[in-house]
Amino acid sequence: MKKLLLVCAFVIGVSAVSFAQNGGGGGRNRMNPEKMTARLKDSLSLTADQVTKVTAIFTSQAKSQDSLRTANTGGDRAAMRPAQTALRKATSDKILAILTPEQATLYKKQLANQAARQRQRN
Repeated sequence: MKKLLLVCAFVIGVSAVSFAQNGGGGGRNRMNPEKMTARLKDSLSLTADQVTKVTAIFTSQAKSQDSLRTANTGGDRAAMRPAQTALRKATSDKILAILTPEQATLYKKQLANQAARQRQRN
């Protein structure tokens, strides 16, 4: 009996940890600024200086995004969409400003591919 209780406690503990790591289980897994920067670093061959700047841009975006979510207590996603779109555009513009012309071309292609995938899902 004790072993059964111990196994149950272990399973509950593991599931609680995995639930917390997934951001509460509801919604999508959101990438943190470091992961988003790492993805761009690999795909665009960013320099160390660019990595620092892009991380700061993504960190600022994440804080602004959290503020939007906090302000949207009613859960009206449609009302939040224009502000989110403007935030994404501003973030992309800031990133484009620090990229070389070759990197900017690749980044624009990535954004276009991402938009195409988004349209396919909707």
